[in-house]
Amino acid sequence: MVDRPKKPTALATTPGLPPQAQVNITHSHSRVSAVLPTGESVEILLFGATIISWKDGAGEERLWLSEAAKLDGSKAVRGGVPLVFPVFGTAPDHASTASLPQHGFARTSRWEFLGKSTSESSTLSSSSAGDDSVKLDFGLSASNLSEESKKAWPYAFGLIYSVTLGREGLTTSLVVRNEGETAWDFQTLMHTYFRVKDISAISVTGLESSPYSDKVTPRAEPYTSPASALTLSSKVDRVYTPAGGPSSAVVVSEGGKKKYSIVRDNLNEVVVWNPWKEDAENMGDFAPKDGYKEMICVEAGAVKGWLTLEQGETWEGGQVILAAN
Repeated sequence: MVDRPKKPTALATTPGLPPQAQVNITHSHSRVSAVLPTGESVEILLFGATIISWKDGAGEERLWLSEAAKLDGSKAVRGGVPLVFPVFGTAPDHASTASLPQHGFARTSRWEFLGKSTSESSTLSSSSAGDDSVKLDFGLSASNLSEESKKAWPYAFGLIYSVTLGREGLTTSLVVRNEGETAWDFQTLMHTYFRVKDISAISVTGLESSPYSDKVTPRAEPYTSPASALTLSSKVDRVYTPAGGPSSAVVVSEGGKKKYSIVRDNLNEVVVWNPWKEDAENMGDFAPKDGYKEMICVEAGAVKGWLTLEQGETWEGGQVILAAN
Protein backbone atom coordinates (compact mmCIF):
# COMPACT_ATOMS: atom_id res chain seq x y z
CA MET A 1 0.00 0.00 0.00
CA VAL A 2 1.19 3.52 -0.81
CA ASP A 3 1.11 5.71 2.24
CA ARG A 4 -0.55 8.74 0.61
CA PRO A 5 -0.05 11.26 3.44
CA LYS A 6 3.72 10.80 3.26
CA LYS A 7 4.04 11.16 -0.52
CA PRO A 8 3.94 14.98 -0.75
CA THR A 9 6.59 15.19 1.97
CA ALA A 10 8.87 12.83 0.06
CA LEU A 11 8.43 14.83 -3.13
CA ALA A 12 9.19 18.07 -1.35
CA THR A 13 12.60 16.81 -0.29
CA THR A 14 13.65 15.80 -3.82
CA PRO A 15 16.70 17.87 -4.75
CA GLY A 16 16.16 20.49 -7.44
CA LEU A 17 18.14 20.86 -10.62
CA PRO A 18 21.77 21.88 -10.11
CA PRO A 19 22.61 25.51 -10.91
CA GLN A 20 22.95 26.19 -14.61
CA ALA A 21 24.94 28.63 -16.68
CA GLN A 22 22.88 31.61 -17.78
CA VAL A 23 23.17 32.73 -21.41
CA ASN A 24 21.56 35.94 -22.63
CA ILE A 25 21.33 37.81 -25.92
CA THR A 26 21.19 41.56 -25.29
CA HIS A 27 21.68 45.02 -26.83
CA SER A 28 19.18 44.46 -29.66
CA HIS A 29 20.58 41.02 -30.48
CA SER A 30 24.13 42.34 -30.81
CA ARG A 31 25.76 40.72 -27.75
CA VAL A 32 25.86 37.30 -26.14
CA SER A 33 26.77 36.91 -22.49
CA ALA A 34 27.19 33.88 -20.24
CA VAL A 35 27.51 33.56 -16.47
CA LEU A 36 28.42 30.40 -14.57
CA PRO A 37 26.70 29.55 -11.26
CA THR A 38 30.00 30.42 -9.53
CA GLY A 39 30.02 33.95 -11.00
CA GLU A 40 32.53 33.76 -13.88
CA SER A 41 31.29 35.60 -16.96
CA VAL A 42 32.05 36.39 -20.58
CA GLU A 43 30.50 38.83 -23.05
CA ILE A 44 30.88 38.66 -26.84
CA LEU A 45 29.85 41.08 -29.56
CA LEU A 46 28.35 39.48 -32.64
CA PHE A 47 30.30 42.16 -34.48
CA GLY A 48 33.57 40.35 -35.08
CA ALA A 49 32.63 37.65 -32.53
CA THR A 50 34.81 39.88 -30.33
CA ILE A 51 35.11 38.94 -26.67
CA ILE A 52 34.82 42.27 -24.81
CA SER A 53 34.70 41.01 -21.22
CA TRP A 54 35.92 38.03 -19.23
CA LYS A 55 35.52 38.16 -15.46
CA ASP A 56 36.45 35.75 -12.70
CA GLY A 57 34.04 34.57 -10.02
CA ALA A 58 34.75 37.66 -7.90
CA GLY A 59 33.90 39.97 -10.80
CA GLU A 60 37.48 40.99 -11.60
CA GLU A 61 37.96 41.84 -15.27
CA ARG A 62 40.67 39.84 -17.05
CA LEU A 63 40.67 41.66 -20.39
CA TRP A 64 41.66 45.22 -21.26
CA LEU A 65 39.11 47.16 -23.30
CA SER A 66 39.79 50.71 -24.44
CA GLU A 67 37.38 53.26 -23.00
CA ALA A 68 37.18 54.68 -26.53
CA ALA A 69 36.54 51.32 -28.24
CA LYS A 70 33.74 51.39 -30.79
CA LEU A 71 31.19 48.72 -29.85
CA ASP A 72 28.56 49.75 -32.40
CA GLY A 73 30.04 47.89 -35.38
CA SER A 74 31.52 51.01 -36.97
CA LYS A 75 35.12 49.76 -36.69
CA ALA A 76 37.18 46.93 -35.21
CA VAL A 77 37.16 46.83 -31.40
CA ARG A 78 40.24 48.13 -29.58
CA GLY A 79 40.68 45.60 -26.79
CA GLY A 80 39.16 42.34 -25.64
CA VAL A 81 39.92 39.48 -28.03
CA PRO A 82 39.51 40.49 -31.69
CA LEU A 83 39.75 37.57 -34.11
CA VAL A 84 42.17 37.95 -37.04
CA PHE A 85 41.34 36.11 -40.32
CA PRO A 86 42.35 35.52 -43.13
CA VAL A 87 45.42 37.79 -42.98
CA PHE A 88 47.63 39.05 -40.15
CA GLY A 89 48.43 42.72 -40.72
CA THR A 90 48.40 43.35 -44.46
CA ALA A 91 49.91 41.27 -47.25
CA PRO A 92 50.09 43.42 -50.40
CA ASP A 93 52.50 40.96 -52.02
CA HIS A 94 50.29 37.92 -51.47
CA ALA A 95 47.81 37.76 -54.33
CA SER A 96 44.79 36.24 -52.57
CA THR A 97 44.86 38.66 -49.63
CA ALA A 98 46.36 41.76 -51.27
CA SER A 99 43.04 43.65 -51.28
CA LEU A 100 42.11 42.93 -47.68
CA PRO A 101 42.25 45.54 -44.91
CA GLN A 102 44.51 45.20 -41.86
CA HIS A 103 43.86 41.87 -40.08
CA GLY A 104 41.19 40.82 -42.59
CA PHE A 105 37.41 40.82 -42.27
CA ALA A 106 36.52 38.42 -39.43
CA ARG A 107 36.82 41.12 -36.76
CA THR A 108 34.59 43.54 -38.70
CA SER A 109 31.87 41.15 -39.92
CA ARG A 110 28.67 40.26 -38.10
CA TRP A 111 28.72 36.64 -36.98
CA GLU A 112 25.80 34.35 -36.21
CA PHE A 113 25.29 32.92 -32.73
CA LEU A 114 24.91 29.18 -33.29
CA GLY A 115 24.05 28.17 -29.74
CA LYS A 116 25.42 26.97 -26.41
CA SER A 117 26.40 23.75 -24.71
CA THR A 118 27.26 23.17 -21.07
CA SER A 119 29.34 20.77 -19.02
CA GLU A 120 28.29 19.80 -15.51
CA SER A 121 30.48 19.09 -12.53
CA SER A 122 31.24 15.42 -11.94
CA THR A 123 31.34 15.90 -8.17
CA LEU A 124 28.31 15.81 -5.94
CA SER A 125 29.34 18.27 -3.24
CA SER A 126 26.97 21.20 -3.01
CA SER A 127 29.81 23.69 -3.47
CA SER A 128 30.72 22.41 -6.92
CA ALA A 129 27.48 20.99 -8.28
CA GLY A 130 26.08 22.54 -11.45
CA ASP A 131 27.59 23.72 -14.70
CA ASP A 132 31.39 23.81 -14.75
CA SER A 133 31.61 25.44 -18.16
CA VAL A 134 29.57 26.83 -21.02
CA LYS A 135 30.57 26.83 -24.69
CA LEU A 136 29.24 29.47 -27.08
CA ASP A 137 29.52 28.84 -30.83
CA PHE A 138 29.58 31.50 -33.54
CA GLY A 139 29.58 31.10 -37.30
CA LEU A 140 30.76 33.13 -40.28
CA SER A 141 30.59 32.31 -44.00
CA ALA A 142 30.75 34.16 -47.29
CA SER A 143 27.00 34.85 -47.05
CA ASN A 144 27.63 36.99 -43.93
CA LEU A 145 30.23 39.21 -45.59
CA SER A 146 29.81 42.70 -46.98
CA GLU A 147 29.96 43.06 -50.75
CA GLU A 148 33.30 44.81 -50.30
CA SER A 149 34.76 41.86 -48.37
CA LYS A 150 33.37 39.31 -50.85
CA LYS A 151 35.00 41.20 -53.68
CA ALA A 152 38.35 41.40 -51.84
CA TRP A 153 38.29 37.70 -50.89
CA PRO A 154 35.97 35.77 -53.24
CA TYR A 155 36.25 32.32 -51.70
CA ALA A 156 33.72 29.90 -50.22
CA PHE A 157 34.51 29.25 -46.57
CA GLY A 158 32.99 28.44 -43.21
CA LEU A 159 34.27 29.46 -39.77
CA ILE A 160 33.08 28.18 -36.42
CA TYR A 161 34.49 30.07 -33.46
CA SER A 162 33.92 28.56 -30.02
CA VAL A 163 34.36 30.42 -26.75
CA THR A 164 34.30 28.21 -23.67
CA LEU A 165 34.03 29.84 -20.26
CA GLY A 166 35.24 27.69 -17.37
CA ARG A 167 35.84 28.28 -13.69
CA GLU A 168 39.61 28.43 -14.11
CA GLY A 169 39.91 29.94 -17.56
CA LEU A 170 38.80 30.67 -21.07
CA THR A 171 39.22 28.57 -24.22
CA THR A 172 38.89 29.94 -27.73
CA SER A 173 39.01 27.70 -30.80
CA LEU A 174 38.50 28.21 -34.50
CA VAL A 175 37.47 25.70 -37.16
CA VAL A 176 38.18 26.81 -40.73
CA ARG A 177 36.69 24.94 -43.69
CA ASN A 178 37.13 25.39 -47.42
CA GLU A 179 33.61 25.02 -48.81
CA GLY A 180 34.49 25.85 -52.40
CA GLU A 181 36.32 24.19 -55.27
CA THR A 182 39.37 26.47 -55.20
CA ALA A 183 42.25 26.17 -52.73
CA TRP A 184 43.05 29.27 -50.67
CA ASP A 185 45.58 30.47 -48.10
CA PHE A 186 44.99 32.07 -44.74
CA GLN A 187 46.50 33.25 -41.49
CA THR A 188 44.69 33.60 -38.18
CA LEU A 189 45.32 34.97 -34.70
CA MET A 190 43.50 35.55 -31.41
CA HIS A 191 44.47 39.10 -30.48
CA THR A 192 44.09 38.89 -26.68
CA TYR A 193 44.47 42.10 -24.66
CA PHE A 194 45.21 41.03 -21.08
CA ARG A 195 44.49 43.42 -18.24
CA VAL A 196 47.35 43.94 -15.78
CA LYS A 197 47.92 46.36 -12.92
CA ASP A 198 51.41 47.61 -13.79
CA ILE A 199 53.25 46.85 -17.03
CA SER A 200 56.60 47.54 -15.34
CA ALA A 201 55.99 44.54 -13.06
CA ILE A 202 55.13 42.17 -15.93
CA SER A 203 57.34 39.35 -17.14
CA VAL A 204 56.59 36.77 -19.82
CA THR A 205 58.13 33.29 -19.82
CA GLY A 206 57.90 30.53 -22.39
CA LEU A 207 59.51 32.65 -25.12
CA GLU A 208 63.13 32.02 -24.10
CA SER A 209 65.75 31.03 -26.69
CA SER A 210 63.20 31.36 -29.46
CA PRO A 211 63.35 32.98 -32.91
CA TYR A 212 61.32 36.14 -33.34
CA SER A 213 60.81 39.01 -35.75
CA ASP A 214 60.70 42.55 -34.41
CA LYS A 215 58.50 45.17 -36.09
CA VAL A 216 60.06 47.94 -34.00
CA THR A 217 63.58 47.19 -35.24
CA PRO A 218 63.01 45.03 -38.33
CA ARG A 219 65.71 43.06 -40.09
CA ALA A 220 65.79 40.24 -42.61
CA GLU A 221 67.24 37.61 -40.28
CA PRO A 222 65.22 36.57 -37.20
CA TYR A 223 66.40 37.51 -33.75
CA THR A 224 66.86 34.92 -31.01
CA SER A 225 65.45 35.76 -27.60
CA PRO A 226 67.65 35.46 -24.50
CA ALA A 227 67.31 32.61 -22.02
CA SER A 228 65.55 34.94 -19.58
CA ALA A 229 62.00 36.24 -19.16
CA LEU A 230 60.71 39.06 -21.37
CA THR A 231 60.09 42.37 -19.58
CA LEU A 232 58.76 45.59 -21.11
CA SER A 233 60.11 49.13 -20.80
CA SER A 234 59.26 50.51 -24.27
CA LYS A 235 57.12 49.66 -27.31
CA VAL A 236 57.11 45.95 -28.15
CA ASP A 237 55.77 44.40 -31.36
CA ARG A 238 57.23 40.94 -31.89
CA VAL A 239 56.25 37.64 -33.47
CA TYR A 240 57.78 34.69 -31.60
CA THR A 241 57.92 31.05 -32.58
CA PRO A 242 58.35 29.60 -29.08
CA ALA A 243 61.02 26.90 -28.95
CA GLY A 244 58.88 24.73 -26.68
CA GLY A 245 56.10 24.41 -29.24
CA PRO A 246 52.37 25.18 -28.86
CA SER A 247 51.78 22.80 -25.95
CA SER A 248 54.40 24.52 -23.79
CA ALA A 249 52.77 27.30 -21.75
CA VAL A 250 53.52 30.97 -22.23
CA VAL A 251 53.11 32.54 -18.79
CA VAL A 252 52.42 36.17 -17.91
CA SER A 253 53.48 37.01 -14.36
CA GLU A 254 53.05 40.22 -12.39
CA GLY A 255 55.42 41.02 -9.55
CA GLY A 256 56.78 37.47 -9.84
CA LYS A 257 53.35 35.89 -9.38
CA LYS A 258 51.75 33.92 -12.21
CA LYS A 259 48.74 35.77 -13.65
CA TYR A 260 47.89 34.09 -16.98
CA SER A 261 49.01 30.89 -18.67
CA ILE A 262 48.43 30.34 -22.40
CA VAL A 263 48.65 26.92 -24.04
CA ARG A 264 48.12 26.74 -27.81
CA ASP A 265 46.85 24.08 -30.16
CA ASN A 266 48.00 24.24 -33.80
CA LEU A 267 48.94 27.90 -33.38
CA ASN A 268 52.71 28.04 -33.70
CA GLU A 269 53.30 31.76 -33.14
CA VAL A 270 52.88 34.16 -30.25
CA VAL A 271 52.69 37.90 -30.85
CA VAL A 272 53.61 40.21 -27.96
CA TRP A 273 52.47 43.81 -28.35
CA ASN A 274 52.31 46.94 -26.25
CA PRO A 275 52.10 50.33 -28.01
CA TRP A 276 53.75 52.30 -25.19
CA LYS A 277 53.30 56.03 -24.76
CA GLU A 278 53.85 57.46 -28.25
CA ASP A 279 51.79 54.95 -30.21
CA ALA A 280 48.99 55.04 -27.64
CA GLU A 281 48.84 58.83 -28.04
CA ASN A 282 48.46 58.45 -31.80
CA MET A 283 45.57 55.94 -31.70
CA GLY A 284 42.23 57.69 -31.63
CA ASP A 285 40.42 54.71 -30.08
CA PHE A 286 43.01 54.01 -27.37
CA ALA A 287 41.91 55.34 -23.98
CA PRO A 288 42.94 56.29 -21.45
CA LYS A 289 46.18 57.34 -23.10
CA ASP A 290 48.19 55.82 -20.25
CA GLY A 291 46.20 52.61 -20.60
CA TYR A 292 49.28 50.93 -22.07
CA LYS A 293 50.50 50.63 -18.46
CA GLU A 294 47.57 48.30 -17.69
CA MET A 295 47.60 45.97 -20.70
CA ILE A 296 49.71 43.51 -22.62
CA CYS A 297 48.76 41.65 -25.76
CA VAL A 298 49.91 38.04 -25.88
CA GLU A 299 48.35 36.68 -29.05
CA ALA A 300 48.22 33.05 -30.17
CA GLY A 301 48.30 32.70 -33.94
CA ALA A 302 49.37 31.03 -37.16
CA VAL A 303 50.96 34.01 -38.87
CA LYS A 304 54.37 32.91 -40.21
CA GLY A 305 53.82 31.96 -43.82
CA TRP A 306 50.44 30.63 -44.94
CA LEU A 307 48.11 27.75 -44.22
CA THR A 308 46.48 26.28 -47.33
CA LEU A 309 43.15 24.49 -47.50
CA GLU A 310 42.13 22.47 -50.54
CA GLN A 311 38.50 21.82 -51.45
CA GLY A 312 36.61 20.34 -48.47
CA GLU A 313 39.59 20.49 -46.10
CA THR A 314 39.31 21.68 -42.50
CA TRP A 315 41.80 23.24 -40.11
CA GLU A 316 41.36 23.75 -36.37
CA GLY A 317 43.39 25.67 -33.80
CA GLY A 318 42.90 27.32 -30.46
CA GLN A 319 44.18 28.41 -27.08
CA VAL A 320 43.48 27.66 -23.44
CA ILE A 321 44.01 30.58 -21.06
CA LEU A 322 44.19 29.79 -17.35
CA ALA A 323 43.94 32.67 -14.91
CA ALA A 324 45.55 32.56 -11.49
CA ASN A 325 43.46 33.66 -8.55
